[in-house]
Amino acid sequence: MKMLIDVAETVVADALRGMAAAHPELVVDVDNRVIVRRDAPVAGKVGLISGGGSGHEPLHGGFVGPGMLSAACPGEVFTSPVPDQMVRAAAAVDSGAGVLFIVKNYTGDVLNFDMAAELAEDEGIQVAKVLVNDDVAVTDSLYTAGRRGTGATLFVEKIAGAAADEGQPLERVEAVGRQVNENSRSFGIALSACTTPAKGSPTFDLPSGELELGIGIHGEPGRERRAMMTSGEIADFAVGAILEDMTPRNPVLVLVNGMGGTPLLELYGFNAEVQRVLAERGVAVAHTLVGNYVTSLDMAGASVTLCQVDEELLRLWNAPVKTPGLRWGM
Repeated sequence: MKMLIDVAETVVADALRGMAAAHPELVVDVDNRVIVRRDAPVAGKVGLISGGGSGHEPLHGGFVGPGMLSAACPGEVFTSPVPDQMVRAAAAVDSGAGVLFIVKNYTGDVLNFDMAAELAEDEGIQVAKVLVNDDVAVTDSLYTAGRRGTGATLFVEKIAGAAADEGQPLERVEAVGRQVNENSRSFGIALSACTTPAKGSPTFDLPSGELELGIGIHGEPGRERRAMMTSGEIADFAVGAILEDMTPRNPVLVLVNGMGGTPLLELYGFNAEVQRVLAERGVAVAHTLVGNYVTSLDMAGASVTLCQVDEELLRLWNAPVKTPGLRWGM
């Protein structure tokens, strides 16, 4: 396989070593698989912790820093981190104000974060949790009970992170995170399968003339498979599926997210079509983010996430952030 990987078994550790070298503002514990803000714990601040399988970069480690996460716990590729990682992260960032776990709705993540919350509370750390389940494509999949957690994770981490950096209490930061999740919907499409380092070949068969509508971030099956469509047709389908499930009364944040193997040239063109559909449907746009943020290794494809925002959520979105994967205002 043609990858910049020497040994598949050490791919996560190798990536963490490289991350540590590139980002001295982070403390990267390669052995224990925990990434922490170097200034943690911050006095009086709620700690935000997220994590999940590797292969979705920059999610989650690339979102550690001021204005976003306090720590992240990377698992093996497409595999949940273990409770010990989360407890270690909680101990590293807790200032006495408690910690918030942000959890994508995948069965392994949910079980392990729940166990970690119990263990952390046994050590005197107050824990709250936000479950992200924004994907409208399918209910109950290979990895989940209920809707999958996908692109809205970025919105939850950014907006709740801003609230935490302002010194808001745990119950308020949790409420903000839940509100963001409830206001968000996503839909993803795949033009090709991804290739995991351990397997060394595509994870599923998708003929060159077809695409998969409604995939998850691990390449899980979607709603249906069709002959290749134009960018405009895909935007009509994806945005239409989202708006069947939500009726925005306020402006929305838009995330046009690449799945890892789609160049920005295509993503910006796709965004033009997404904006067209939103304008035709009378949906006001407050802000748009285009790029690879919640990926699936080298999968070609994209996802669309909409998050309805009021003035307070928009203010928190626009607040300064400085992480490897997202930064403005600093």
